[in-house]
Amino acid sequence: MARLVMKFGGTSVANVDRIRNVARHVKREVDAGHSVAVVVSAMSGKTNELVALCREAAAGPVYDPAEYDAVVASGELVTAGLLAIVLKDMGLAARSWQGWQIPLTTDDAHSAARIENIDGAKIVDGFKRGEIAVVAGFQGVDEDGDITTLGRGGSDTSAVAVAAAIGAAACEIFTDVDGVYTTDPGVCPSARKIDRITYEEMLELASLGAKVLQIRSVEIAMKYNVPLHVRSTFSDAQGTWVTGEESALEDVSVTGVAADKNEARVLLVGVLDQPGVVAGIFGAIAEKNISVDMIIQSPSAASSAQAAGEVRADVTFTLTKTDLPRVRPFIDELALRIGAREVRYDEDVVKVSIVGLGMRSHAGVAARMFAILAKEGINIQAISTSEIKISCLVASKYAELAVRALHDGFELGKGAAT
Repeated sequence: MARLVMKFGGTSVANVDRIRNVARHVKREVDAGHSVAVVVSAMSGKTNELVALCREAAAGPVYDPAEYDAVVASGELVTAGLLAIVLKDMGLAARSWQGWQIPLTTDDAHSAARIENIDGAKIVDGFKRGEIAVVAGFQGVDEDGDITTLGRGGSDTSAVAVAAAIGAAACEIFTDVDGVYTTDPGVCPSARKIDRITYEEMLELASLGAKVLQIRSVEIAMKYNVPLHVRSTFSDAQGTWVTGEESALEDVSVTGVAADKNEARVLLVGVLDQPGVVAGIFGAIAEKNISVDMIIQSPSAASSAQAAGEVRADVTFTLTKTDLPRVRPFIDELALRIGAREVRYDEDVVKVSIVGLGMRSHAGVAARMFAILAKEGINIQAISTSEIKISCLVASKYAELAVRALHDGFELGKGAAT
């Protein structure tokens, strides 16, 4: 008898009829002899509704973070209770669990808490009594006993953490799509469902704009070697397995293409090109907890600076577009402090990336990517790479064209890209 975690997102539990459909999925696994823990999200739209109520109650965008968590965590409690009722009505033993009852303990960063520990003993004891555990996702409790929430996609994180804590054979993530695709099917009609992908590849795709899985959930799965199965709530078909590297195909150089539209470009023009200056720039940015992505330094075209005997450079970096309004005043002040000639901002950009474990052993992948973009007349503004990823910053008007060109250029719609 294997232990199994099944996680259902908001669209899967959007109403009572869909909750009954979820219960049928759960019963199928119980009838197969598995011990099942179910982790649920709030019903579709409920979290947004609760957030809006918090804003209305506070008469503004600022409200007490602890009370905010107490309010928004209630959406998952409703779903967990309703599913437990349906399961019991089907003759199955079940009980709902709130985060603090398990307990799932976190730090005290309200609305973005990180899991510190989870004790699976009570859930396992329930299995011994033939009981299905229905766990409210997205929530935990801090050391002071206050309710905390885990941020966007937190129910995925809860599910994988529960799976690790109880030693589950797998964690199934049920959603409204039937798996992970080589790229967004809405952008590229030739996109193909991937049968198996590694944790590393999934992490890169998730960080680059793929919305199927939350990044932290994949990190936990990789750390504790929990196989993930992304599949549809509305079909019994197999989805995509996210597993360790030993299952990867070495002859596959590119697995998927992703586009991240939440990028903004910052250019510091005419920065003094001498040791310690760039370190000072990004040290100051880090102290403000501003995350940057791509970084490029190039010779400055400021002829006046060169004539004065000063060597200057242009420093380009990217950050999230949603962070830019908050940090722009600081960047303007920083530019003045370091004597930059000018600061330029560009939000009309997109980061297009290819991901594949096989890049480690395949030469020429970057050159092929650049050639494909050049053939379409797409200029590359910045480049960043890792062992299994190559990202290019391009004008946002080319986003869909770049995705389609790279997807078809690496023949991802036909199967393995070599």
